[in-house]
Amino acid sequence: MGITMTEAAASRVKTFIEKRGKGVGLRLGVKTMGCSGMGYVIEFADEVDEQDEVFEFHNVKVIVDPKSLIYLDGTEVDFTREGLNEGFKFNNPNEKDSCGCGESFTV
Repeated sequence: MGITMTEAAASRVKTFIEKRGKGVGLRLGVKTMGCSGMGYVIEFADEVDEQDEVFEFHNVKVIVDPKSLIYLDGTEVDFTREGLNEGFKFNNPNEKDSCGCGESFTV
């Protein structure tokens, strides 16, 4: 399956990378955190490691390490704006539950 990215998310990533002045794409991963167990980690990638999986949408690379891909397979990365709040949204079909604050999830 892999990872997908909406055009809105890709556009936002392009803007961030242009302002930053460097980067090959967006690195997406998970780590243990919060009250539900897992949390999304998103950062700019300056390089692609040999073992990374790379997905490309709208000329933006999404880079995922193999350990995180197990939890993220099938996830769609979107960028949403709701009132004064904006940010990346993860539509993850593997997510079984999330904590009340929305910071972590379980699979």
